[in-house]
Amino acid sequence: MKKLIYISFLFVLCSSCLGDLDTLPLSNNQLTGEAVYKTPEGYRGVLAKCYASLLLTGQKGPDGDRDVPNIDEGYSGYTRALFYLQETTTDEIVLHAGSSHGTTSLLLMNWDPSTMVISYPYYRLYMSINYCNEFLRESTDEKLKSRGLYEQLKGEIGNLRAEARFIRAYSYSMICDLYGSGPFVDETMDVGTIPQQKTRKEIFDYVVAEGEEAANTLKQPGTNVYGRVDQVAAWFLLSRVYLNAEAWVGEARYDKAYQYAKKVIDSKVYPLASDYRHIFLADNNTCREIIWPLVQDYDNSPSHAGTDFLVKALINGVMNNYYDSGVNNSWGNARVKTQLVDMFEAGDQVFDPADTWGDKKKDKRAQFFTIGHTKETWVAGKAFQRDFNNGYAAIKWRNVNKNRTGLVAGGTTYTSIDYPMFRTADAYLMAAEAILRGGGGNRGEALGYVNEIRDRAYLSGAYGTGVSGKISDAQLNLGFILDERARELHTESVRRTDLIRFNRFTKNYNWDWKGSDGNAGNYLGKDVNDKYKLFPIPQDEFTVNPNLVQNPDFK
Repeated sequence: MKKLIYISFLFVLCSSCLGDLDTLPLSNNQLTGEAVYKTPEGYRGVLAKCYASLLLTGQKGPDGDRDVPNIDEGYSGYTRALFYLQETTTDEIVLHAGSSHGTTSLLLMNWDPSTMVISYPYYRLYMSINYCNEFLRESTDEKLKSRGLYEQLKGEIGNLRAEARFIRAYSYSMICDLYGSGPFVDETMDVGTIPQQKTRKEIFDYVVAEGEEAANTLKQPGTNVYGRVDQVAAWFLLSRVYLNAEAWVGEARYDKAYQYAKKVIDSKVYPLASDYRHIFLADNNTCREIIWPLVQDYDNSPSHAGTDFLVKALINGVMNNYYDSGVNNSWGNARVKTQLVDMFEAGDQVFDPADTWGDKKKDKRAQFFTIGHTKETWVAGKAFQRDFNNGYAAIKWRNVNKNRTGLVAGGTTYTSIDYPMFRTADAYLMAAEAILRGGGGNRGEALGYVNEIRDRAYLSGAYGTGVSGKISDAQLNLGFILDERARELHTESVRRTDLIRFNRFTKNYNWDWKGSDGNAGNYLGKDVNDKYKLFPIPQDEFTVNPNLVQNPDFK
């Protein structure tokens, strides 16, 4: 079992947490109180809750004492809910389950403000924002002195507050990405105040300002404990936000995206893993590539979200007859669309039961299970079928160690794969893209970044003796970058954002079932209304906050 760093602090908190689905500031009797804040451990525990709110769903594991009432605890876990919005709306994943939550609307791209699954990341993000606000409100010098804790915490409270501000900035960046605008809440607001709505530009500017501050106040690269962020995470967040600035707010900031991605790379604190497959295993806490992991342990932090979902949804039980997934149960309700499969060479697409880790494949990122599955996500002459065998399975995530042994005989009930929020390979690809978009550097540098990623994927060059994966300068263009991001980052919940940035989400590129009515023969995709570049603010929000205005064309 891996050593836990911040999850171990989680249960010092009181059991009463965020009790409302609205985005009002936490009330006086929620999370606060001298019982929580009377010791330094209490403060560390509240910060742990800020981190864990992005992975866990309650105080007692996946079932019971949920943080957000009245919504499904499993489906609404943040990383899982984000997967639905970022992956199942794209060319990567078809989901065969969850129709009562509105997942069919994601597949067909016809959602509206009442589509339930769209609300899950919204409420989870604002929950995290409120936890961070609460921590910042209660950790001022004045509050520490009044509780007699200033001397004990003065050496570290600045770092703890910087981390809370970073988590809040990340959360607002995702509100900006997914919903555009939204209510704004920070620690200065009086309890009970109904928040005003900020525009997408205002939220973007706030994220940038907080990210820049975090880049100066977080711990130096590599000096924080595992599972907690340092300056490199702030650089990564800023690079991602600046890279999307033109798509989000109409401002080309590729120079800043390049500068911050280069800082991540040049720091060399989080080097690329020696083998791509090691990033997604149960002992990935030993993998230095992960800049910001959400710590997951099958015993101490069980969850139906995080990597537990990524393993179980993408496999099913019969597959354990061919390879060891490391879990003793699975769902198998998510499958890969044909467009993603075809981004890999034909010889790498098919699963070989004599080579379950794909050692003989050229590109080690092509991890699909094909036995008993059709490549197509449809059946000729039939409407959309919720058949788990329609579409290949993805076996990128495995709850086993890199020595290819399981954690326990027969597999565990939950996973111990840490969830990689940010990792260095993405920074390489962001830097290359920013260069091609005119953000600085030169083509030779961009080509070097891409080929470094491909060498690692092919275990060639500095990574091994495999067939070279390098491309030539003539092959390097933005279209190649978009496809390479799919090959490298599939199922890591960035695909929708990428497609929108490349102007290929609603138009100019189609995939299985996009814009379809789901009827027989209508599996071919088609263009959809540009309004779907944003998700609507959940309809229920308007009953508690009269200050809100819905996103365009969703009224």
